[in-house]
Amino acid sequence: MASRDLDIIVYGATGFTGRLVAEYLAHQYKGRKDAPKWAMAGRSLDKLAEVRDLIGASEETPLIVADASDPASLDRMAESTRVVLTTVGPYQLYGSTLVAACVRAGTAYADLCGEPGWMREMIDAHEAAAKASGARITFSCGFDSIPFDLGVLFLQAEAMKRHGAPAPRVKGRVRKMAGGASGGTIASLTETLKAIAKNPSLALLLKSSFALTPGFEGPAQPTGLIPEYDGATGTWTAPFVMAPINTKNVHRTNFLLGHTWGEDLVYDEMVMTTIGDAGKAMAEAMAKANPFGDAQLKPGEGPSKEERENGFYDILFIGEYPDGRTMRASVQGDRDPGYGSTSKMLAETGMALLGNEGAGGVWTPGALLGDALIERLTANAGLTFRIED
Repeated sequence: MASRDLDIIVYGATGFTGRLVAEYLAHQYKGRKDAPKWAMAGRSLDKLAEVRDLIGASEETPLIVADASDPASLDRMAESTRVVLTTVGPYQLYGSTLVAACVRAGTAYADLCGEPGWMREMIDAHEAAAKASGARITFSCGFDSIPFDLGVLFLQAEAMKRHGAPAPRVKGRVRKMAGGASGGTIASLTETLKAIAKNPSLALLLKSSFALTPGFEGPAQPTGLIPEYDGATGTWTAPFVMAPINTKNVHRTNFLLGHTWGEDLVYDEMVMTTIGDAGKAMAEAMAKANPFGDAQLKPGEGPSKEERENGFYDILFIGEYPDGRTMRASVQGDRDPGYGSTSKMLAETGMALLGNEGAGGVWTPGALLGDALIERLTANAGLTFRIED
């Protein structure tokens, strides 16, 4: 590793989200002692230079031509750096070759993947080789699934302190959120549906909350597919579009940590509406609505700077014990979830990977980076982690 020239490469830096990640690194760490030596990578040298100038990055920022269709270029990129951050999705179309390159090179990798079928494929294909090479492959380092993965980790750490045991039942409840899904998220879902059409057995895998825990199947989990009244919050709740990926990552974190939260963990995610008949009606309407609204965003497109800065999210986590004891924690973000906050989370994951000496393997942010990433996100990226009772 010592011979590598770069600390971090942002692959996909000319795309909408990749550009935000590069802009964050350029400004957040400018002049700081802990500033990484980072580079921008993509298919076109001219576009990379244009984006570098537009975001106000240093003229000395290295530019690297790399393309998913050219495996040799990905190998060279992976061998030149300690960490690769990639925003080039859908990952089931463009990610496999890069993961393989990073595994071969022993290079840390982080992405924004919300495609559990592909993630399971990568786990099965590369877990052993990543452990052997020392590559730390870290999926889902954006809004899906960092606030949820780390939120449960944060709650359970406090539960262990207070009660001497983890909460066997945890509820993730989105209290408030402003900001829509990204074009990349919509494209990823589209490709996943195509993959299921070609391979119907994939639907059974994706239905399981334990799709990312090979060899382990825990207790029955709530489906999260129908509106329901939640006595813990006193409100009606509606299905949450990101729950199918987030719940799998939370269970994988528990799995990778040796089931430190117990093999009987039950976890689900819903969106809180309000009380009474109005809350029920709202929850039912949300359950029937297109979760992506009327937006026809394509990968590479996204909201304005003002829209990103006006966005936010507030997620409540409730831990419950069989004897009636409960505790609550929350995670808030100061930008829209799909872009503004996601780009900061991916960049800080890269920074945390630089300081991490964990073993190679296919990881979640919670299992590999844990408290160190919580500290970075709190100090730099506008996230707040809070115990509420």
